Amino acid sequence: MKLLQERLTPLLKGWVEKGPAGCACIVVRNGQLMYQESFGYADLEKKTKLEPDTIYRIYSMTKVVTCAAALMLYEKGLFLLNDPLEEYLPEFKNPQVYRFNDFGVRSTSPASASIRIKDLFTMTSGLTYGGDNLETERLTRIMMEDAFTKDIRALSKALATIPLAFDPGTHWKYGTSHDVLAALIEVLSGESFGDFLKKQIFEPLGMNDTSFRISEDKRDRLCKMYNRSEDGVLIPNVSMDAPYQPGCNHESGGSGLLSTISDYSRFAQALAKGGDLDGVRILSRKTVQLMATNHLGPQQLNDYNWPQQKGYGYGLGVRVMMNPADGGINGSPGEFGWAGLAGSWVLIDPQEQLSVVYMQQMLPSLEPYIHPRLRAVIYGSIE
Repeated sequence: MKLLQERLTPLLKGWVEKGPAGCACIVVRNGQLMYQESFGYADLEKKTKLEPDTIYRIYSMTKVVTCAAALMLYEKGLFLLNDPLEEYLPEFKNPQVYRFNDFGVRSTSPASASIRIKDLFTMTSGLTYGGDNLETERLTRIMMEDAFTKDIRALSKALATIPLAFDPGTHWKYGTSHDVLAALIEVLSGESFGDFLKKQIFEPLGMNDTSFRISEDKRDRLCKMYNRSEDGVLIPNVSMDAPYQPGCNHESGGSGLLSTISDYSRFAQALAKGGDLDGVRILSRKTVQLMATNHLGPQQLNDYNWPQQKGYGYGLGVRVMMNPADGGINGSPGEFGWAGLAGSWVLIDPQEQLSVVYMQQMLPSLEPYIHPRLRAVIYGSIE
């Protein structure tokens, strides 16, 4: 514990000097709090310091919660991973795919197979995020411009009208698959996605500050977002908070949650301990193992080639450590987790019963620099 303090504290302090306005980290192993510190500011202009109850936009760390929630319904026998998605969300029946001939001429034709529910978990559905490189991305970008005005069921139906980027199950592409998974949760549970998460995960685990919207009584605890210029100047970003306002119907399964470092640590601890924390079971040990198993084949692994994920495969909504030597990583095979757009990050290691949650609010996040160094220091400091 002392070694962790000696190594991690100067690292985090150094980042605040050059990067985010503030950052926080919590490390728990075998149920024991090993490290919890925060440095810098939640609001640089007001000199408001980060606190344990500071609320952060966790963006894609929402995906881990969404996938865990869907697996709770899997454990109840409400679906199987290889089931065609159209059996539950009929809007995805007979999907179309964009194709190109040898001369680069684009056309659409029926997909070679249905989207399986597993394809949503593993980002192999052919759904994408918005962008400009592919026609699927372009149409998704246009559709997502007002996504925060749609509930998750309406979003799913809108996404189903866009031809896929590839035949389901053939490639890996980061995208809106987990938003559609949230729509599946609504259909299977008969509840809104937010209500399901609140009743089945947040309330049982005592995650009282985790939600899709920021209430007035908690607004002063929301960490400010900053854009970082190339020369390190931090500029407040107030343009991305529409989805969090009271009255917004959008509950994104891919990126919508707000949380505190303490709340998310309880969720991470539960998974690190095989799905159970303080007598509250959200998943079985065997289902957590399935979640943290690589599900990608060779072509899909080749698609999943982000530099900071070298040595990792991809499981049911999470990166999964496969090859420590390939990634130059001193961690455990089977370690899993994910990161958020603004730099939040979770590491879950059932073998060591270790969980790490890191929070910051900065764009770009400097994720490829920060997260591997956090991992190296933490694993290098435990017995």
